[in-house]
Formats: sequence, structure tokens, C-alpha cells
Amino acid sequence: MHALDVLGDPVRRRILELLADDGELGAGEIGEIVQQEFGISQPAVSQHLRVLREHGFATVRPEGRRRLYALDPRGPREAREWLTPFERFWLPKLDALGTELARGKRGRRLAAERAETSGPAADSTDTATTGTPPAHTDPATGTPPAATTPTTEKET
Repeated sequence: MHALDVLGDPVRRRILELLADDGELGAGEIGEIVQQEFGISQPAVSQHLRVLREHGFATVRPEGRRRLYALDPRGPREAREWLTPFERFWLPKLDALGTELARGKRGRRLAAERAETSGPAADSTDTATTGTPPAHTDPATGTPPAATTPTTEKET
């Protein structure tokens, strides 16, 4: 059986996830979780554990009456070695995705910084402290409107 055939079964993948997360688990603990999640029998779980052991994905050691399972790095290494020639198809795309995510994050950060520095408090005068309303600006030019003087009617 090829390493990817071993990984092709969702029950075996789940067992490997459990072993990767917890380090070492008893066969009974694995069985309880897998039986509950997949609705399979204890003998079926034992068969999956046997496949993982025989193909270098799991190790087992006895501890009294318990059998403790742990992840064996040989199986995942074999799968990775087989997949390595194909990485050229997805790694550049993942790198490009990482670049775009970083650009978006940077853009959001810069926009937040601009909003902080050019918010309402930054470009207007505080009416409560000065007693005068904030100066208004012409949106087209960004300058205050020209001062106007009242016109008087000329006497004739």
C-alpha cells in the first residue's frame, strides 16, 4: 500500500490528526473518539491502527495492559517525498497568495493610520475649548473660503 493510499482513508487521517495533536494516545482513547465520530466498531478501529503501524505512520508501545500509539515520522515523510515533484504546481500560487494577503494587510493598516491622523479631531478646532466653530474648507481646493466684505451701495 502506498503512503497516499494510507492517507486516502478519512478514519486513518483522523487518527493521525489525533496523534499529531496529543503526541501519544492509548488504543482505547483513539477507539472512543473514532467510534463516536465515524460510527465504526472497535475491531474496525483496530484494523486502521494496524494499517498505520504496518506502513510506518504510527508506532505502538505496551505500557502494562495499554497499548500507546504515537505518530511515526516515516509515513508522512514518504508521502511528502512522493509529493515533492508536484510542489512546483502549487507553491508559486501559494507564494503569490501570501504576497497579496500581506499587501491587503498593509493597505488596511495604512488606511487605519491615515484615518487616525486625519480624523475629525485632527483637522478641526475644538469648539468647546476655543468657543469658535471649526473652519470650513473648500472640498475642491482644501483651502478655507475667501473672506468676503459686505458691499455697500454707492451714494450718487
